[in-house]
Amino acid sequence: MTISSMPLKSSATLAFAAVLALSSVTGCKHESEQKKNAAANSDPTHVRVPAELMPSLTIGKVQQQMITTQQKAAARVLTDASRIARIGSPVDGRITRVLVYEGQHVRNGQVLAMLHSNALSDTQFAFVKACSQLKLSEQSAERARQLVQADVIGKAELQKREAEVLQNATEVSALRAQLHGLGMSETSIQNLEHSRKLNSDYPIIATISGTVIERNVTVGQVVQTADIAFQVADLSHLWLVAEVPEEHAGALEAGKDVIANVPAIPSEILHGKLSFVSPIVNPETRTVQARMDLLNSKNLFKPDMLATMTFESRPENQLTVPITAVVREENKDFVFIAVGNQEFALREVELGPEVADHRVVLRGLHIDETIVLNGAFHLNNKRKQDQIKGEQ
Repeated sequence: MTISSMPLKSSATLAFAAVLALSSVTGCKHESEQKKNAAANSDPTHVRVPAELMPSLTIGKVQQQMITTQQKAAARVLTDASRIARIGSPVDGRITRVLVYEGQHVRNGQVLAMLHSNALSDTQFAFVKACSQLKLSEQSAERARQLVQADVIGKAELQKREAEVLQNATEVSALRAQLHGLGMSETSIQNLEHSRKLNSDYPIIATISGTVIERNVTVGQVVQTADIAFQVADLSHLWLVAEVPEEHAGALEAGKDVIANVPAIPSEILHGKLSFVSPIVNPETRTVQARMDLLNSKNLFKPDMLATMTFESRPENQLTVPITAVVREENKDFVFIAVGNQEFALREVELGPEVADHRVVLRGLHIDETIVLNGAFHLNNKRKQDQIKGEQ
């Protein structure tokens, strides 16, 4: 009986040992997974995704594509330099009357102010005197011709008097040109020549039609020829000038389409083309000046208004990621990088502008890296939950 019971005890012992071995293997495997999860949870940037959640994520490679981005540049409304006149006086004098003020519209040829000029009266006096001398010398030469014909005087005397006529005529011509330079018209000079009346009052006259945008004179003020008395500008056409950072200036060229807006007039969206791009970079601001013409027929826009100019950059082959791949935390951008089987790590990246539901990658990723393309928001929530559980 003792002999027959021995095999039964051996069988039971073997079965028990097998169960212990299986339990040990299962326990080791479970312990290994726990250690792996614990290791993942110890790093707050890592997350391990259960197999049942993997179908909710879209995994793929970082790729390149041709990107055309929109660039914005600060701009200002400026007066068209080809439609502005700086008006002064060609003679020194004292202002006696101011006839127009800032904001007034003036016509070409309109008198803006009057001044009294001693220099003008002195030149007029010299001109009148020269005209008188010319007339006397012409009469003297004519008498000499008659006396030569009567054989009273010799030809030498006639030649002398004719030379005086030529000299006086030259002086009159020079003074006439000087009066023209002082702003007198030919009609006024002819009236002076016949009437012999001096007029030291000089009008400062508008040289273009437009709006007075600056007045620098008052009654009693002494002005010199180098002084600017008025600035008149035609404001029906203006310039919109932008300072474009040099790194974006390569995309600029005359004729390029641009869109602009002026915050002071938000209802007006301006479409135009660049009429000028500066060939040089401003060394102080590291910007390039770009300009578009602005029609101002309704007088809505005013010089020195602030504006924004928008234009497209040149197409470039750049790394991009979908917007759904981006996680935003603490004013920084992150994406999930695949680091193992069902394991991902949060990596900070620097992103550029948004283009067609994608973001341009500036730094932090390389081509063909595997990332979470869709579902990053939910994956980040899973990471946070694991982090909270690990802290408990």
